[in-house]
Amino acid sequence: MAQSPRLDFERNIVEVQEQIDGLVASAERSGFDVSDELRELRTKLDTLKESTYQNLTPMEQVQVARHQDRPYTLDYIERIFTDWLELHGDRNFRDDEAIVGGWASLDGDSIMVIGHQKGRDMKENLRRNFGMAHPEGYRKALRLMRQAEKFGRPVLTFIDTPGAYPGLGSEERGISEAIALNLREMARLRVPLVSVVIGEGGSGGALGLGVTDRILMLEHSVYSVISPEGCAAILWRSRDFKAEAAMALKLTSEDLVALGVADEIIPEPAGGAHSDWAATATVVKNAVAKSLKELSAVSADDLLEQRWQKFESMGAWTEPTSGSSSGS
Repeated sequence: MAQSPRLDFERNIVEVQEQIDGLVASAERSGFDVSDELRELRTKLDTLKESTYQNLTPMEQVQVARHQDRPYTLDYIERIFTDWLELHGDRNFRDDEAIVGGWASLDGDSIMVIGHQKGRDMKENLRRNFGMAHPEGYRKALRLMRQAEKFGRPVLTFIDTPGAYPGLGSEERGISEAIALNLREMARLRVPLVSVVIGEGGSGGALGLGVTDRILMLEHSVYSVISPEGCAAILWRSRDFKAEAAMALKLTSEDLVALGVADEIIPEPAGGAHSDWAATATVVKNAVAKSLKELSAVSADDLLEQRWQKFESMGAWTEPTSGSSSGS
């Protein structure tokens, strides 16, 4: 796992980690016993991680959600599932590698797994288009969901994208229509649907995989109609107000569970998911398995009714009074 630059608020954590690494290297060269010093430093490191990550601002949460060392969809697939068989193409235009999908086995049960996929370096990011899917990516995802429904198998989606790709080719091939169709058809699928926001869930690009019976969010993931930078540029006419925008958007996992948009927060290891991929994969697997077990006990008709009620109840509005004029 390649190491990328640490975030500003992780500076103290990095300094202690460097002290530990230096002490270990020195002990290996000299042969001295430094176990007591290491124990003290590791305790300090754990305390720092816990206190730092318990007090993140919304914008800092966004930074963690975008962290380059954070595990992506294929990293979770490798650690959670067996018998992974990736399927390709939308049977119309091409295979969009910003979304991956295929069959996998979870504790012996077949499941369709679909998710956004970013790259680790510039070469892979260009191939994956930085996790921003074209319409063919969403059409591939829908094709695989319908295949899962045909065989009566549940669907799991991993959400991690800044948004759908807004380029000319994407618009010409109908990105808005492709996402809208996914929203409608996911609402109709007669199999259990679970989504996990593992990083950044941005705009319709995230929602195109997010109309599910259960929406789970990793503790430091975010889910929003627009990025803080985009919101600041529109409302304040300056990206410098991104911290204020992040707070106003209510995009953290805690906010979204409180608002009834997300259903459950999956705790991350101290230091965030990027600090321990294996531990994060374990808690994600347990949360997904629990949700699927509960949903599998519900009839298809009840699943559809509960899914409709779930999304219908989101948000709030007021009806105009009977005596109000159309211009008020």
